Amino acid sequence: MNSPLQTDLYQLTMTAAYFQAGKAGQESVFHLFFRRLPFKGGYAIAAGLGPALEWLGDFHFSAGEIDYLATLRTKNGHPMFQENFLNHLSALRLSLDIDAIPEGSAVFAHEPILRVQGPILHAQLVETALLNIINFQTLIATKAARVCHAAAGSPVFEFGYRRAQGPDGGLSASRAAWIGGCCGTSNVLAGKIHGIPVRGTHAHSWVMSFDDEQEAFDRYADAMPDNSTLLVDTYDTLTGVDRAIATARRLRERGHQLSGIRLDSGDLAWLSQQARSRLDAAGFPDVAIVARNDLDEHLIESLRHQGAKIDVWGVGTNLVTAADQPALGGVYKLAALRRPDGTWQPRIKLSEQRAKSSIPGRLQVRRFHRDGAFIGDAIHDIDHPLPESITLIDPDEPLHQKPIPAAAASIDLLQPVMKNGALLGEIEPPAAARERCQKAISQLDPSILRLTNPHRYPAGLEQTLHDRREQMIATH
Repeated sequence: MNSPLQTDLYQLTMTAAYFQAGKAGQESVFHLFFRRLPFKGGYAIAAGLGPALEWLGDFHFSAGEIDYLATLRTKNGHPMFQENFLNHLSALRLSLDIDAIPEGSAVFAHEPILRVQGPILHAQLVETALLNIINFQTLIATKAARVCHAAAGSPVFEFGYRRAQGPDGGLSASRAAWIGGCCGTSNVLAGKIHGIPVRGTHAHSWVMSFDDEQEAFDRYADAMPDNSTLLVDTYDTLTGVDRAIATARRLRERGHQLSGIRLDSGDLAWLSQQARSRLDAAGFPDVAIVARNDLDEHLIESLRHQGAKIDVWGVGTNLVTAADQPALGGVYKLAALRRPDGTWQPRIKLSEQRAKSSIPGRLQVRRFHRDGAFIGDAIHDIDHPLPESITLIDPDEPLHQKPIPAAAASIDLLQPVMKNGALLGEIEPPAAARERCQKAISQLDPSILRLTNPHRYPAGLEQTLHDRREQMIATH
């Protein structure tokens, strides 16, 4: 359900204060970004824009929602929100201009994924939902991209719905994992809504419901003769493999083929090698070996280095919950206010930690590339034209600087998606974002893609913007 009440209370108390102070219509600019790359990695994959636009496109306060807000009371029992403010919300329709980096794009720390411009009351109201949607899906899409990179071209399927953070979290995770590169999902609803291929096998309970494992395999193959992947580790894995081979022979006699066997426990490297040897010796080299068991990118990479004979990877809990870093930490910061004369006044949030000081101005990200490869991103203020000669300055470590060749081609990443509250065109399907993700990963240097100790991609401030930020930090 899309509702403007999908927010934190302080967004509503602030907007009520803006309204009372006569500031509700002041034009503002906010940026949504994150300060640190997740998983100690070298890149992130932007995701969640589609659902965010759906939520924005349906933004309005229903009568029931206004009635609920009217019931809220302060500690002394007075109405929290005045009637004239609630009437304002009741009639409110968003009039925001939003520019966004397309889903599936590679993104880096401090780069605005969204730029939101419009009346400050409107821009404040959408903060929590935008962060909730973009943060989570960007996190999971990034995790999926890392897992798929570790699999080195072997198919990866997302099988995590049962352990996801609730139904909404599971559905969002399936969508984001598809964008990040997974080949399919076990989540049937995600398949219906987002067009993701659905895959599945059977559980141990199927085998346990029979007195004999061989009978369980044969009966399942009878029911699914062209879609049988048999779970072989209910009792003894290698005995299960031999019984799966017997079922495969039975299927072959009927003109069908066993799709695969699944390993869910034990020494996956050794068991997969033994299973592959037995399957090949029996004349079934095309029967795939599917592996699960709390996999993540690091375990997959390790298994591959151990010579595991695994053809398909099923990744669940560690993907859909991003178990090693369950939050992205994206933020939404005010960056500029319109003066009465129409010019823009940059605004900055300061901190004793340099990384937490925001970047002032109306920002754009220009990506430079050469011979099809990304070579650097310049964060700059759209109200100040970029010079011909550009040096990128790391926002956290100003001594880290990277000159950009004058002849380098470039593209501006933030693209208009909403104008005056109206969506600009159709919301693209996640399949398009998935394709963009695959292309983006191919354009990153392999050193950026390393799972551990990746090289730092040059994404930084253009010199003029860096100088202004430093001056604002020094004079506050």
